[in-house]
Amino acid sequence: MLFLFKHLFASLALAITVLLAPSRVESAPASSLDGLDHQARSILARATPAAPHFVVYSDQWTGTTGPPATSQVKGWNVFVLSFLLLEGAWDQAQSWTQLSASQRSTIKSQYAAAGIKLMVSAFGSTDVPTSSGADPVATANTMAAWVKQYQLDGIDVDYEDFNAFDAGNGKAEQWLITFTQQLRAQLPAGQFIITHAPVAPWFAPSKWGGGGYLKVHQTVGNLIDWYNVQFYNQQDYTTCNSLLNTSGSQWPKSALFQIVASGVPASKIVIGKPATTADASDGFIAPATLAGCISQAKSQGWSGGVMSWEFPDASSSWIQTVRGSAFPV
Repeated sequence: MLFLFKHLFASLALAITVLLAPSRVESAPASSLDGLDHQARSILARATPAAPHFVVYSDQWTGTTGPPATSQVKGWNVFVLSFLLLEGAWDQAQSWTQLSASQRSTIKSQYAAAGIKLMVSAFGSTDVPTSSGADPVATANTMAAWVKQYQLDGIDVDYEDFNAFDAGNGKAEQWLITFTQQLRAQLPAGQFIITHAPVAPWFAPSKWGGGGYLKVHQTVGNLIDWYNVQFYNQQDYTTCNSLLNTSGSQWPKSALFQIVASGVPASKIVIGKPATTADASDGFIAPATLAGCISQAKSQGWSGGVMSWEFPDASSSWIQTVRGSAFPV
C-alpha cells in the first residue's frame, strides 16, 4: 500500500470460535441457524458479502492493541489488518495475535454484529515474493493456515513486486495465478474472502509483457471476490474523469470504466484512494469531491465500493462523506 511501520509484539497461536450475529445482512436468517454446530455457524459468519464493499486498511500503531471499536469505523464493512509477510505477521496483523483467544472472540463477535468483516493483508510494499524466489504454493499454504488459525474472514493480496511486473516475462503474473489458486484451494469460496489490491496501471492492456492483471483476472478472476484497486501513487486518477472514464497517456485504459471495458466486472472493482495527501505520493481527491465521483460512477452502473489507505486517517467521518447520497450510511 505505502509504508510499513514495524512494531514488535509477542506471538500467541490459539484458535478462536466466531459467533454469528443475526444482524449481518449477508448471512442466513437467525431461524435457519437452529441446530447448526459451531463450525457451520463460523462458515456462515465468514460468507462473502455482496457489493458494495467499503474497505479500510490498518497498519500503523494507534496506541491500542487490536482493531478499533466498531463505533470508530462506522461506514466501513471490511477492516484489513496489515501486514502478513513472508517472515510472519507484523504491525496490526501481529497485534491481532497478541490478544488472547477470548479477546479476539469478543472483537470478532462485535465486528460481526456491526456487519464488518475482519481480514488480513499480505505482502504490502515490504515484500517482493516473486523477486525473492518465494514458492507460491508453500506461501499460500502458510498464509491460509494463518488465516484459519486466527479465525479471520479472509485475506487480501497486496502484491507490490514492481520489478517482477516490469520485467515483462510473465513470472509475476504466473506467481500470482499459482498463489491465488492455492489460496482458494485452502480457503474455499463462500467460506473465506480472497481479494487482490493491484495498482490501477497493471490493468492497462498491451502494457505488460506478461499480460498484467488482465491476465491474472482472465485466469483466476473467478477465484477472487473483488479487487481493491489502488488509484493512487501513479501520477494519475486525480479527477473524476481520469479516475472513472479516461486515464492519462502514461497508463492508458486504466480508469475504472476502461478496466470494465477490458472485461472486469464493475461490481468487482473497488475504488481505492488515500485518506489524506500524506497517505500517498499522489492521487488524493478531497472526500466531498470524491463523493461526487462515486455518485457519478453509480449512475453509470458501478457498485463496487470504496477502499482507503489508511485508518485512522480514513475515519468513519471520511467514509460517510465519501459514500454520500450514493451509498448513505
